[in-house]
Amino acid sequence: QVQLVESGGGLVQAGGSLRLSCVASGSIISLNVMNWYRQAPGKQRELVASITTGGATNYADSVKGRFTISRGNAKNTVYLQMNSLEPEDTGVYSCNLATVFPIRDYWGQGTQVTVSS
Repeated sequence: QVQLVESGGGLVQAGGSLRLSCVASGSIISLNVMNWYRQAPGKQRELVASITTGGATNYADSVKGRFTISRGNAKNTVYLQMNSLEPEDTGVYSCNLATVFPIRDYWGQGTQVTVSS
């Protein structure tokens, strides 16, 4: 079993920055992808950013150039640096760890990010 714990959410004014962290523990398969999703009120959950074990990254168009995903040296921690935040970035941000061999999908409890205008 794998546990994911997020931290770093909060309230920030538009134009500000936040850094989210997610620490994974337990029986972690070495080849994995760690993702940040968000869900705004009344909207579907969307993928914000991804990073593979090898460091390849991918971003939603809406956050490119503003958000940066990275892994810690131990590879079991993922960060999301969010700059130039906009009210549209408001939502619950959840960390996800996914593997293919075998197929597994783990989620954290989520952390609230609120950007005021």
